[in-house]
Amino acid sequence: MKRETIAIHGGFDSDPTTKAVAVPIYQTAAYSFDSAEHGAALFNLEVPGYRYTRIANPTTDILEQRVTQLEGGVAALSVASGQTALMYASMNALEAGRNLITVPQLYGTTYTLFAHVLPKMGMQVRFAKSDRAADIEALIDENTRGIFCETVGNPAGNVCDLEALANVAHRNAMPLIVDNTVATPILVRPVEYGADIVLHSLTKFMGGHGTTLGGIIVDCGTFPWSEIKGTGLAAPIRNMPEGGRGSEGKDW
Repeated sequence: MKRETIAIHGGFDSDPTTKAVAVPIYQTAAYSFDSAEHGAALFNLEVPGYRYTRIANPTTDILEQRVTQLEGGVAALSVASGQTALMYASMNALEAGRNLITVPQLYGTTYTLFAHVLPKMGMQVRFAKSDRAADIEALIDENTRGIFCETVGNPAGNVCDLEALANVAHRNAMPLIVDNTVATPILVRPVEYGADIVLHSLTKFMGGHGTTLGGIIVDCGTFPWSEIKGTGLAAPIRNMPEGGRGSEGKDW
């Protein structure tokens, strides 16, 4: 399916009750259960379905499926804003005492999050002197847990060499996190150049009309989270095994 078609129809055929072809807005916080046993199975994650809108909602579920398909990932999580997406992605890789390496060309509030908010929680973000892979790699140490860049810097307009940054990240057993807000998956799919996590502020080009705030995190399915102990509490494993659907198109 072409990406233009996915953008309109991805994740949704029609409403099963009304046959409407436009995605309904399910404005509900709670859901009914067929029985007490069904409710228990939902909360125990034994069966698919909806329990509480903070966890999942049919409308946002379709959005997540659609953007996942557009980006070529395996799953997505939609959140309240692009900055929320960045916060979640950063904290998934970091903890107190660990650091993230970033290119210097950043959206203004991204810089604020990295330079002022995360350090208050004991998480350091190191700003490279340029977006070149060598300058990024020079800042990596045993506490580094990820590399971050924007596909196209906002407002600098620089275009990052995603493949080079992915090679650095994977050599050092850590994920490459890419903000693809400006390019969108219609122009660039970061997963095809080695990205492991892709973020969007849906408020901008993806939303298209400037009417709604939103953000999304896409897991590309390329980083072996369960095997590589280089995130969170564990110490990093250097020289991640060769492979990985990323810049080299293999499996880790």
